[in-house]
Amino acid sequence: MDKGNRTTMEFIFISFSNVPELQYFLFTSFLCIYCISVAAHMFLIVVYNLSSNLHTPMYFFLANFSFLEECYISTITPNMLKNLLSTDKTITFYGCAMQMYCFLLLGATECYLLAAMAYDRYNAICQPLLYNVIMCRNACVKLIMCSWIIGFTVAIIQTFLTFSLPFCGPNKINHFYCEIPPVMALACTDTQFNEIVTFIIVLLVIVGAFLLTIVSYTRIIWTIIKHHSAAGIKKTFSTSTSHLIVVTIFYGSGSVMYLRPKSTYGTDMDKFISLMYTVIAPLLNPFIYSFRNNDVKYAVRKMMHDIKIG
Repeated sequence: MDKGNRTTMEFIFISFSNVPELQYFLFTSFLCIYCISVAAHMFLIVVYNLSSNLHTPMYFFLANFSFLEECYISTITPNMLKNLLSTDKTITFYGCAMQMYCFLLLGATECYLLAAMAYDRYNAICQPLLYNVIMCRNACVKLIMCSWIIGFTVAIIQTFLTFSLPFCGPNKINHFYCEIPPVMALACTDTQFNEIVTFIIVLLVIVGAFLLTIVSYTRIIWTIIKHHSAAGIKKTFSTSTSHLIVVTIFYGSGSVMYLRPKSTYGTDMDKFISLMYTVIAPLLNPFIYSFRNNDVKYAVRKMMHDIKIG
């Protein structure tokens, strides 16, 4: 690779080339997952905005979450689908940088949006009398803006540090998108400083947001156990458990990917771990956070009824 002319520099994705017999199966599977995910999130955004009974802080967060998830999965999946069928699996230097930037922006933003959603549920259940005061429209907007600002800052720092490295050797990325570890592994210089910065950012962003989320849900469960009936406890545990499963998949897989030694990068397990938070989690989230919710079910039925009458 010519490190002096980055406008013509290209990377080549290895992605799933080691299983050529599964290319069409993987393409069909990922295409179906992508279409279902995008359709589900778009549908939920419409439902949240058109249903007056869903104009509450909780669904304001969920509408933003659906928009974020739709952008998040669209940053990775279309290019991955193209590479599964095409013999040209290249991406330009700046195209790779833009993909990494968008992925980091949306991923870091989602971490703190999930924490904000958990905080909203904490106030609704643990401080119901003050809920409307604490979670006013202005407070909700500020929480969402803070999430995006954190995502923007993380994406700028990490993308700049990664693509400031000299790339003058192998240009094959053993992955299906431009993620930090496999790209950084191609640099022809010592990357210890970058690894330390990445480790610190992951601790602050992923682990920090995860701890905030866990604290909120712990307080919720404790409050329910102290003050509610057995039926209320069962219902809350069912909902909280589902949410925590999604949160654990997202935060856990991200932490495993970024908090490991450089020597362990580049395995097929990395691709599976990345699939969990780039493809699988966006598919599960609409069904766990929204379609199982009685308010959303009612809003969907009412909207369908109004459409039939109209």
